[in-house]
Amino acid sequence: MTRHLLFALSSMALLAASGEQFRPTFHFSPAKNWTNDPNGAVYYRGEYHLFYQYNPFGDVWGHMSWGHAVSKDLLHWNHLPVALAEENGAMIFSGSVVVDPNTSGFCIASPDCLIAIYTAHTPAFQTQHIAVSNDLGRTWKKYAANPVIDLGMKDFRDPKVFRHADKWVMVVAIPLEQKVRFFASTDLKKWDALSDFGPQGAINGAWECPDLFPLPFFGGSGNSKWVLSVNVNPGAPAGGSGNQYFIGEFDGKNFRNSNSADVKLWADWGKDFYASTSFSDVPRKDGRRIWIAWFSNWLYAREEPTTPFRGIMTIPRTLSLRQTKDGLRLAQTPVAELSKLRRRKIEMHGVTIAQANRRLDRFASKAYELQTDLSNASLLLRVGPEGEQTLVGFESDNLFMDRTHSGNVGFNKEFPGIHRAPCLPRNVRVLVDSSSVEIFAGNGEVVMSDRIFPGLRSTGLQFKGVPSARISFTLWILAGK
Repeated sequence: MTRHLLFALSSMALLAASGEQFRPTFHFSPAKNWTNDPNGAVYYRGEYHLFYQYNPFGDVWGHMSWGHAVSKDLLHWNHLPVALAEENGAMIFSGSVVVDPNTSGFCIASPDCLIAIYTAHTPAFQTQHIAVSNDLGRTWKKYAANPVIDLGMKDFRDPKVFRHADKWVMVVAIPLEQKVRFFASTDLKKWDALSDFGPQGAINGAWECPDLFPLPFFGGSGNSKWVLSVNVNPGAPAGGSGNQYFIGEFDGKNFRNSNSADVKLWADWGKDFYASTSFSDVPRKDGRRIWIAWFSNWLYAREEPTTPFRGIMTIPRTLSLRQTKDGLRLAQTPVAELSKLRRRKIEMHGVTIAQANRRLDRFASKAYELQTDLSNASLLLRVGPEGEQTLVGFESDNLFMDRTHSGNVGFNKEFPGIHRAPCLPRNVRVLVDSSSVEIFAGNGEVVMSDRIFPGLRSTGLQFKGVPSARISFTLWILAGK
């Protein structure tokens, strides 16, 4: 046995023993313990801040607090201490962070500061609270007069706050009524109710983690539409939790859906995209609307076979609206910063599947980006011994991802399955990481995100189809964080 092979086998054994084999290479994960919803995504003074639902004491849901990390490029994250901790019997549920030009009067020795708006949860009630940071988000002080909104409701959560004209607007979920409610404030402390939206679209599950933002309407002479994102649990197309969105108009008080009330629009057709939130205060010169989501599903998140962490985030994605045959639809693409992680490149044009597979016969990686057209082929991702693989391809006008043989699928009966999305364009961009696959079809109009848990030796890549069929592809190995 060669020294190289001995080293590789030894490295795999150490990785498995440490529990790190599913640690993502280029997706965010906490250093340890449980995470779910991303919270308080905001850009402030040169840093992207990502807060997230976090259990400081274990790798299962509980003791909800806000974990915290910062990044210069949305890919390399620096872990910071817990920002907002469970206190006096109240857990810190989801919410948002804004850059306040001192409308609150809380900013000290600076023209602005960070204000967190979050749900405080007790077994009896959910109320909306605020906290302030005057040191770049490193420490936080909860408002002494909390709560700022108390409707006496058990289910009333996940405030997203943004600036609109001369006031602050909050959109917050009333989950079991399948509604969101809008509030307005001039100082982030006193809030007045404006209107309700819903129930519309998908109404078979609780509505959570809403978001509202304008997006340019490409091809629409510079016009824009508003997108209202509402996460739903259960009731998503692949089962369990997922994200739906509405396209319409917002006048500062009311949101009006541009589609019929029964139209259901899904941001992601995989089984692992939930609690999405967009980054506030991205610089105007940047102009992007970027969001990120929890990369899991409530059906089995508590049992994912990872350690010492449990839960990761999707790749941050840039959003746009695109005209399709069915009307305006949300489009998502990985943030441009991802290209900085590209290393070794493999490219082939107009070759047969047989030729491509010979070229890829010795390929081995758990983190890569692939661009190809699947008109003549399917993809076998994370290929390994004993038939282990994740299959991606098209059937008629449906994109599908089959993870029934993707590795460890037995930890929960809801995990294995084949997920499908109606899709005409067959050009795809695929991101593969240690324990995930994300597919962006066309210009990102159809997206599918699934977790996988393959064996350590399942690092192969092959095309599937008639051996003489012609294909082209570009492939990059992606470097670690």
